[in-house]
Amino acid sequence: MPDFRFPICLGLAGLLMIAGPAAAQDAGQMPPKQVGVIELQLQDVPRVVTLPGRAVSGADATIRPRVNGIITDILYEAGRPLKQGDPMFQVDTTTYEANLSSAEAEVASAKATLIQAESAYERTQQLQGSGTTLAQVETARASMEQAQASVQSAEAALKLAQTDLDWTLVTSPIDGMASVAKVSVGDLVTSGQADALATVTRLDPIEVDILAPSAGMLATISDIRNGQLQMNEKLQATLTLETGQTYEAMGEMVAPGFSVSTSTGSVDTRFRFDNPHLLLLPGMFVRGQIEFGTMRAILVSQSAGTRDKTGKLTAWVIRDGKAEKRQLTDDGGYQNNWIVTDGVEAGELLAVDGLTGLTEGAEVVTVPVSFDENGVVRDTTAKNAPDDSAPGDASATETDDAPAAE
Repeated sequence: MPDFRFPICLGLAGLLMIAGPAAAQDAGQMPPKQVGVIELQLQDVPRVVTLPGRAVSGADATIRPRVNGIITDILYEAGRPLKQGDPMFQVDTTTYEANLSSAEAEVASAKATLIQAESAYERTQQLQGSGTTLAQVETARASMEQAQASVQSAEAALKLAQTDLDWTLVTSPIDGMASVAKVSVGDLVTSGQADALATVTRLDPIEVDILAPSAGMLATISDIRNGQLQMNEKLQATLTLETGQTYEAMGEMVAPGFSVSTSTGSVDTRFRFDNPHLLLLPGMFVRGQIEFGTMRAILVSQSAGTRDKTGKLTAWVIRDGKAEKRQLTDDGGYQNNWIVTDGVEAGELLAVDGLTGLTEGAEVVTVPVSFDENGVVRDTTAKNAPDDSAPGDASATETDDAPAAE
């Protein structure tokens, strides 16, 4: 019987020799992971805070009559801009014109009496001692002073009569937009009535109340006192409208808040904005961005940081070729970055690309990257490498826009 053991052994030995290198390769470790990194820098970062706000009118005048009478004319068009002093309503002037004429007559009569009293006093004073006594002189003097007082009283009555006549023409006290008239021609109005004839609202410029939490205000004050924040000379704000559109004008602070709301726990700070196109209307909700000043800090891309359920912010730092997870202390955000005040130092390498599967202490190969204007990671090695590849080489197809390898 033939012995097949020797050929079988030779076949098994050949298979082991062929499979040997592959088995050794599978048993070896995987190559280090490539990670895109940037070098952190300490820099002056604008301290910009985004807060809710609401537009309010800088002036809102309620138009009421100052005299009694019948409305004879409505002199404005609703929805049209008015200037201060523009006529709005006309009240019947008949009674007030008559009162003015009567007051003018009273002034003329009082002045005539005064002239006569002054002449009598002068004659009596000249004849004192030769034809008149001292008592007569004093009587003439009293009559003259009484006539002077009568003139003053008549002139005051004339001024009131003129004022009443002027008030029959109801004018706008401010620049603004007028509402629809709430009275019609022929309606009787009275001085001091509760019902308004119309309202005039100033829309340009308009003011915005921006609501800041009291806790955030205390934190800002603490940063200023500690020297971490350098305040701007003037506080300015920009607005984002409800549609997401950025409002074109920049506002300046009118008045800071001095009280905390018991319902919201916030402080109202008022800013004034030019509103030539009337895009902002009273009651409209907006988002305000206030730039308080600058602070020395490190910017960490928000795509590189991770927050857990408790709000802790962490990021990966590459140190001596190994990944190290750091807990960061941030002070708000700027553009697409976190403003980090503690947890990392200038000069360290922050991992911003290839973060998937990264573990504590894992060995990595760092690839310098950068961010473009859209916040997208770009590989800088391909951009800086000389273009000496031969035609048809696979490396020649790489572009500057190639992302860092993960």
